[in-house]
Amino acid sequence: MRISMAAGALALAVSGGASAGSPAPEGVRYAVILVGNRAGEQVVRALPSGGFDVRFEFNDRGRGPKVAERIECDAAGVPTRVEISGNDYFKGAVDERFQRDASSATWQSAQEHGTRPSPGEAFYLPFDGTPLDSGLLARALWRAPAHRLSLLPEGEASIERVGERTLRRGPEKRTVTQYAITGVDFQAIRVWLDDRNEFFASVSGWSSVIPEGWESSLAELERAQDEAGDAQSAGLARRLGTRPPALAFEHAAVFDSARATILPKTTVVVAGGRIAAVGPDGSVAVPAGATVIDGSGKTLLPGLWDMHAHLSPGDGLLDIANGVTTVRDLGNDPDVLARIKKSFDEGTAIGPRVVLAGLVDGSGPFSGPIKNKVDDEAQASAAVDDYARRGYVQIKIYSSIKPELMPVIARLAHARGMRVSGHVPAFMTAEQFVRGGADEIQHANFLMLNFLFEVVPDTRTPARFTAVAEHGAEIDPSQERVRAFLALLKERGTVLDPTLVAFETMFVGRKGEISPAHSEIAARMPPQVRRSFLSGGLPIPAGKESLYRASYRAMLRMVKAAHDAGIPIVAGTDDLAGFSLARELELYVEAGLPAPEVLRIATLGGARVMKMDADYGSIEPGKVADLVLVDGNPASRIADLRKASVVVKGGVVYRPSEIDRVIGVGPAS
Repeated sequence: MRISMAAGALALAVSGGASAGSPAPEGVRYAVILVGNRAGEQVVRALPSGGFDVRFEFNDRGRGPKVAERIECDAAGVPTRVEISGNDYFKGAVDERFQRDASSATWQSAQEHGTRPSPGEAFYLPFDGTPLDSGLLARALWRAPAHRLSLLPEGEASIERVGERTLRRGPEKRTVTQYAITGVDFQAIRVWLDDRNEFFASVSGWSSVIPEGWESSLAELERAQDEAGDAQSAGLARRLGTRPPALAFEHAAVFDSARATILPKTTVVVAGGRIAAVGPDGSVAVPAGATVIDGSGKTLLPGLWDMHAHLSPGDGLLDIANGVTTVRDLGNDPDVLARIKKSFDEGTAIGPRVVLAGLVDGSGPFSGPIKNKVDDEAQASAAVDDYARRGYVQIKIYSSIKPELMPVIARLAHARGMRVSGHVPAFMTAEQFVRGGADEIQHANFLMLNFLFEVVPDTRTPARFTAVAEHGAEIDPSQERVRAFLALLKERGTVLDPTLVAFETMFVGRKGEISPAHSEIAARMPPQVRRSFLSGGLPIPAGKESLYRASYRAMLRMVKAAHDAGIPIVAGTDDLAGFSLARELELYVEAGLPAPEVLRIATLGGARVMKMDADYGSIEPGKVADLVLVDGNPASRIADLRKASVVVKGGVVYRPSEIDRVIGVGPAS
């Protein structure tokens, strides 16, 4: 699960208003729902002063916040004082303070501190607050002149009314209104207020918050949000994408992904959504009336593949803006994902091609965020059959699957022609996972955990991160046990999906510092998204910063050793959509892989692993026209991937600069 301050806080939005009934002395209770399952609660108690006391917590596979917040507000509903304590998502300590008066506003947390003179009616969004904060923001915005407010430390938010729904619970009915808050994340955050303009619910396919007793209304609210979001997405798709009858790139350096080389001064012609011709400048006829793009000083590559995504609808814009034309979704609500994929495929929303992998997990306190659990062979067979009927090509096994059930799932999936990958289940080693039939291992930490089984046999908990941070530096590819393990992976053709960028933030990130995973893009981001990059990663015990860094470097060495041993690697992020892939590839180069080989991994490599290379992954006549034109030469400087100037998906042409403006992102330098 990818959580940011900006998106996470508002995605679980709820207000302390009396929308669920008059607050009782013990407080009003709201259910926190993660992918259909109750995962926590928020309890809001109104204070005589007009402020609120809030308790908020949820459990996400052993992770999750538990905080207490006290808020005081002025007559306009804008907070004047905020005090928060408890622990954050990764169980780090939280101690956050904010105070505002007529002369100044001051804030202090583990991530940031500052003072703003004469702030006026500016709204402070806490770093580690409760969902109440965004409910209060919605209410304050609706009361504010022109429905706009400045944000602290920086930025501005606005709110727009979308539409109404009347909900029923037995004889009781409630009219609620959907509002869209902009200025906080890349896309609008949708919030439901009741007929007194108090918060009622925040809803998404991933996480929702709603008053207890009204959970049955979530599906209706989500449908209403989908309708509004679909209309907006369709408008953007029509405005930002063009489909010329013919398209030609001239004078470009073309990356030949099959040979991992650059073809200089090349012309590529696209017609009918496919590549019609490729050849040296002057040797290829450009059709009359074709749209011609000058590729001088630029490199034309096949569309990029992110092989580890968990899509939400707005991610499509971020992916296409960064040249990612195909993603593999490795765990999502199947109904939500079906809608997203359909909109991308039909062109009613901007987004990449989606390769489907279905998540399976067993019951238990650390179970993954899925609705249906797999605890026996009959449930396993039903789950595999359901995913196969839906068009999924891969099964992803998660950490709470019983070890004895893992080979059964692999056999069932293989019988349906599906690949098998995943986390290594608890009480199994990676070696046992591979011998049990896994075709692929997600996340580099599970490579390291193969040698830490005696330290942490139960990998359902966050110990699967902390044990590697504490002991990863002890593991070296030169060790015989490591060489034997890599030989097994090579023998079995096992694929590795390292997601190094996610671990960089987790192991190296520090609260109050821009995560190194995002340092190159931070200045371009909307202000509240940029703040989220200060969140840090795992709580690091005093004096162990260098150990955690050394363990992270050991993960890079393991990936390099795997590549040198001939083990296939795919480029996945499990991080911020679109923008994180360039950093993932930079980390492969830092580990010692040649940049041209890294580009092949991110293009033809993904297509080959998914057996889609007949149509995708290289720039050849007859293949689908998925292309990205970047300023510079990423085959010599991998960071140039961040400078996409034109992206083509199936013949539809997008200008990343135009998408960036829509999502509030500044130009690449």
